[in-house]
This record gives sequence, C-alpha cells and structure tokens, in this order.
Amino acid sequence: MSVDDCALCAGTAMDDALMRTEVWSDDLWRLTAASVTEVAGFSYLEPRRHIADITELDGAEADSFGKAIAAASAAIKEATGAELVYVYIFGDNVPHLHVHLAPHRSVGSPLVTEMIKGARHRVLLPDGTEVWASDRYPLATPDITQAAVEGIRNRLNPDPERQEL
Repeated sequence: MSVDDCALCAGTAMDDALMRTEVWSDDLWRLTAASVTEVAGFSYLEPRRHIADITELDGAEADSFGKAIAAASAAIKEATGAELVYVYIFGDNVPHLHVHLAPHRSVGSPLVTEMIKGARHRVLLPDGTEVWASDRYPLATPDITQAAVEGIRNRLNPDPERQEL
C-alpha cells in the first residue's frame, strides 16, 4: 500500500469516514478517539509517518513512543474512569501502525480479557503445575519456548554479561 492509498496518512480528512475525532497531535504522533464504539474513550495512537509496524519506528518516533503511549493512556484512564487501559497492536488489515488504546473496567466491559483464542481449560504440567490454556491450540513445547527466550535474549544482549536494553 502506498502512502497515497493509506486512510491513516490522510489524517483529519478521513476522521469522519473512520468515525473518530482527533484529540491530540504533535509533529510525530496523532491520537484519535472513536465516535461510534461499545467502549467510550477507545482511541488510536498512530505515527504521522507511514510505517507498517512497530519494528519500523526509529529516531525521534522510537524515542517518544513510550512517552506518547503513557500520556495518552493516562488521559484515557482519567477521562473515562477506567481501571486500566488495554494496549493492542494489530496490523493485518490496516498496514499503518496504529495502537489501540482501550479503557477497561473489570465489571461490564465488552472487551475480551483473554489473550488466547478458544475456551480456556486447565492443563496439568509434568511438574504438577496447573495452567490455563486454549482448547483450540496446544501449549508450545518447552524446547520451542526456550529457543524463543534465548533468541530474544541474544538479539537484545549480544554480550552475555550485559542484561539490559
């Protein structure tokens, strides 16, 4: 998708069609709130620059991302009285990074609180530990999960003595 075809790159020109209202922006970021939604205050934080996903953040965008998401989440939480703000990043349907910020209350919220698909059921691990797992997808094997842990660690900490970002 080119920048010319991107609804999010169009900024305020597409807000009515996307049923949202800009509530804050700066040179790098834009925050909009949904005007038609089951969850009042449901918002979207997106970079002004067209990038497909979070791995493409760099420079000032990368440096300011944490501050922008924290400030937006705090404002949403305070304005809606939410107990917390869920943060989601999808990307399958709209190839422009946009962070969904969803105010949540533990009672009466339409938001899903599980991260896995399917009904949850109890699984007893070989060591006797009980965990909740999806009834549609098996738990990843320990060798696969350990390989992922080591792969992430090695990419972020090439020096085994250094354990920080």
